[in-house]
Amino acid sequence: MSTDATPAPPHPSVERLAPDDPRLSFDGITGWSRGDGGGGLLPLRMPLERLGTTLSANLARLARTTAGVRFAVRTDAASIELEVETGSGGSPLDVRADGVLAHRWTGGPGRHRVAFALAAGGARPAEVEVWLPHLDATRITSVTLSGHRSPPLAVDRPGTRWVVYGSSIVHSMFAAGPSETWPALVAAGHGWRLRNLGLAGEAYLDTVLARTIRDTPADLITLELGINAYIRGGFTARTWGPAVCGFVETVRDGHPDTPVVVLTSLAAPGREQAVNQAGMTLVETRAATAEAVRVLQRLGDRALHLVDGLTLVPVADAAEVYADGLHPTPEGEYVLADRIGAALGSIPLPRG
Repeated sequence: MSTDATPAPPHPSVERLAPDDPRLSFDGITGWSRGDGGGGLLPLRMPLERLGTTLSANLARLARTTAGVRFAVRTDAASIELEVETGSGGSPLDVRADGVLAHRWTGGPGRHRVAFALAAGGARPAEVEVWLPHLDATRITSVTLSGHRSPPLAVDRPGTRWVVYGSSIVHSMFAAGPSETWPALVAAGHGWRLRNLGLAGEAYLDTVLARTIRDTPADLITLELGINAYIRGGFTARTWGPAVCGFVETVRDGHPDTPVVVLTSLAAPGREQAVNQAGMTLVETRAATAEAVRVLQRLGDRALHLVDGLTLVPVADAAEVYADGLHPTPEGEYVLADRIGAALGSIPLPRG
């Protein structure tokens, strides 16, 4: 005997996923670290094995921060629970649902289990994206989805792969949250996949970073150069320009035709004409960066582009953009996103 009865929907379920489960679509990382004595897995935005060549403990620390690191999952779950371990614990974690900020959480240092309600809650699948703290090293032990009727799915991420390297300007020290840094906003606005290699106070053209960018798949590369070298006096008028050329040419070894955009230093009131310990002003450092780019262009690099930082943030705009004369405010991150996004959007990108 047959029946036309409709099967009852499955009961809402609970599913605990490991951080490297393929249904969690991670972006902005190169792999995982299981060491360092902590629990869970640390997503890495750059390989750690050769960081010792910089002889900088601070750079090695910053390399472990999870700037630009996020994962997405398509789910109709009513809630998502994260088991995480943070270092300093002062940097927020963002949860976005279908592109809209749903939760921002800041915990103290240590291990945490924190749950967030999802508005979809079984009504329809949503793309849930979790952005890890951009100024902290954050380990993940598990991701638990509760109250879903359909299984979680990986999120397909086509689109331009964008690598951006630089100083605290790229690391975005005063952004409201990790999904509201200017690189994150530019990436969201253009539909690009972001790899953030910002290193606050440590953008010294280290060879290991040039090699990392060289070996990272990319359709667009942006290099914000100059402010760290000027402030710390790490290069002279003789050495800075050649170092810029060498860094770009190392990147070119892996990306012979990829558009590379060099951003010179944004305005820094009070520093523009001040002479640093290496005998250079910021004006001179900016000019030397630009001349290095022009030299490589004259040598035949047609995919190398220059954006003058003073066209992005002129001295006259600095008071409205910066929190401290150097780093953008949370609102300033949006100003930078609009201006840098427009500049990068005019660069021809490879098709396919």
